[in-house]
Amino acid sequence: METTYILILVTTATKQEAETIAQNLLEEKLIACANILGPVSSHFHWQGKIDHAEECLVLMKSRLNLFDAVAARVKELHSYEVPEILALSVVRGSEGYLGWLGSILG
Repeated sequence: METTYILILVTTATKQEAETIAQNLLEEKLIACANILGPVSSHFHWQGKIDHAEECLVLMKSRLNLFDAVAARVKELHSYEVPEILALSVVRGSEGYLGWLGSILG
């Protein structure tokens, strides 16, 4: 059976929060890598109105079977009432990179 890798997207209020989440998940081997981008301009519906905020976007590489653990840990570490935690399936990747992911995540 082939391993399913995912890209997990999480937005945070600050770069420090993004770094804290990434560091914890790396130490716990729930993710193999995190990229922190930002600030990004986010526009969204919240509590009955259209809102916007400057946020950081964290892109994390993991395995599908670790998603529930990643999501639970992000919720524990996150400042938002409803944090964005989305997983996108990795449909293809270079053999070397996917091999590296597998060596980190088991």
